[in-house]
Amino acid sequence: SSRTARSEEDRDSLWDAWGSWSECSRTCGGGASYSLRRCLSSKTCEGRNIRYRTCSNVDCPPEAGDFRAQQCSAHNDVKYQGQLYEWLPISNDPDNPCSLKCQARGTALVVELAPKVLDGTRCYTESLDMCISGLCQIVGCDHQLGSAVKEDNCGVCNGDGSTCRLVRGQYKSQLSASKLDDTVVAIPYGSRQVRLVLKGPDHLYLETKTLQGVKSENSLSTTGSLLVENSSIDFQKFADKEILRISGPLTADFTIKIRYAGAADSSVQFIFYQPIIHRWRETDFYPCSASCGGGYQLTSAECFDLRSNRVVADQYCHYYPENIKPKPKLQECNLDPCPASDGYKQIMPYDLYHPLPRWESTPWTACSSSCGGGIQSRSVSCVEEDIQGHISPVEEWKCMYTPKMPVVQPCNLFDCPKWLAQEWSPCTVTCGQGLRYRVVLCIDHRGMHTGGCSPKTKPHIKEECIVPTPCYKPKEKLPVEAKLPWYKQAQELEEGTAISEEPSFISEAWSTCSVTCGVGSQVRLVKCQVLLSFSQSVADLPIDECEGPKPVSQRACYSGPCSGEAPEYAPEETQLLYGSLQEFDELYDWEYEGFTECSESCGGGVQEAVVTCLNKQTRETADETLCISSRRPPQLLKACGLDPCPPR
Repeated sequence: SSRTARSEEDRDSLWDAWGSWSECSRTCGGGASYSLRRCLSSKTCEGRNIRYRTCSNVDCPPEAGDFRAQQCSAHNDVKYQGQLYEWLPISNDPDNPCSLKCQARGTALVVELAPKVLDGTRCYTESLDMCISGLCQIVGCDHQLGSAVKEDNCGVCNGDGSTCRLVRGQYKSQLSASKLDDTVVAIPYGSRQVRLVLKGPDHLYLETKTLQGVKSENSLSTTGSLLVENSSIDFQKFADKEILRISGPLTADFTIKIRYAGAADSSVQFIFYQPIIHRWRETDFYPCSASCGGGYQLTSAECFDLRSNRVVADQYCHYYPENIKPKPKLQECNLDPCPASDGYKQIMPYDLYHPLPRWESTPWTACSSSCGGGIQSRSVSCVEEDIQGHISPVEEWKCMYTPKMPVVQPCNLFDCPKWLAQEWSPCTVTCGQGLRYRVVLCIDHRGMHTGGCSPKTKPHIKEECIVPTPCYKPKEKLPVEAKLPWYKQAQELEEGTAISEEPSFISEAWSTCSVTCGVGSQVRLVKCQVLLSFSQSVADLPIDECEGPKPVSQRACYSGPCSGEAPEYAPEETQLLYGSLQEFDELYDWEYEGFTECSESCGGGVQEAVVTCLNKQTRETADETLCISSRRPPQLLKACGLDPCPPR
């Protein structure tokens, strides 16, 4: 290490001292300054003779304009190929971001007017990286060259994202003859990364209100970029869609509204980061608990409104779960001994007739989870009771002589219900292909049959099975459905899907059968819904927001034979085929319709079963494409022409 230190010292000793820093290349918006040094050796010195640093890292006034645009406009009075042009900047060039490329207004002419932009020019519009001596240099949010420090989603340099919260939601238009427009969402001052997407025939527009109370409106009529209350807005307008983006931070309160333009409904999805404008602020130490002889004093925390710069009620800070109230600090005070003449130590002025302050709590809230472990909370406050018995809240430090009661606790720590599958039944046939069933129950932590299991993870209750014994007679239907009692045991309980904080399909109850006899149909409404945890309300979402297969919304039903019509099946088979859990969710299905002629008249041949697509209501042959959603039955062969052929 000593040799390394000496070599670095020898290397630096060949250089003269660094010179003073040059003037900044810009007066605002972030520029560059350099310092030089001279090589004192006759040989080449190791290292660089110039160094850079950032400077003037203050925002430019809005009227200053873009720095790259200023450099392009400086060539407006210089003829290019014998003609004057008004030059506009070309930004975000991926190949050479530090060259000055400009485009002539109203033409497709793009020219490199200078090989290097001025030092301090941003490499890209949405980045702090700057061009220095023609090269793009990394600049962190701390405005230091070479720094990799970045802003968090809240705009805090090297922050942890705790000063803002993500807000996302959806709005659906509700047409009314008395309303021409409606409010989509209010986005407060300071919000960032705002994005809204409207799908439908209606149009977005926005209203703003500054902190000084000045209101304005913008119709957002054409595609492009615009400046509203010093906030840059990017708006795109399509035939059936509108997209609004604001990088922020917003310099006013924005209210996004929708103006009805057609009979069809529209939907708006929005997302943005909202600043937490109410923050806890630690107070100074309260007065000492004793006037002499040693006491203690505590700090507290008060809720502070960052916009109005004033203290507000604690409930505003409790609104944000991200806000954690700082714990009070304690220190000793008034340690001088009490005067001998007093003979006592004066404590806080409470006596038997004036009870000490005490902690009081509200009832526990409902558990955040019904199983698997959740939390419940309550509010705990310090209160004081006067001689008349009136109770009023006081500062928390007055109750610190006893520990504060917990405000959160775990709850419902038992395991969530789980699916339990029983053994499979025997196969429903004695030869060929059939079905087998099993009972699947939802079991809670006590081993009791209950509800609450996720339908997405439920094991199937039916599967195909094959008996290796060959069949020698035709079968009307394959696979053969189960007979009682196995079918009854394997019936699935009609459990309603619980609405959760993840988008999921929610099915309503089946309608009554469309006919009073014979085969009809039933329908039900299937929605994609999500539970909004904060408001505990249910919101409808577009169907494509839910993952997984959508439950069927129509199925066939059988209401018994019509008058004068002989039933085709035994009662238990009728229930099996057309009951509440029947398998025929579509109107068409494959069925066997007899066999072909024998391939041989004697000596042994085969017949092939004929499979046709049938309308299950009319029993008429239908086009095979209508049965494409059902699985085609396997090919069936049977022996025929088994009589010996006569001798020739």
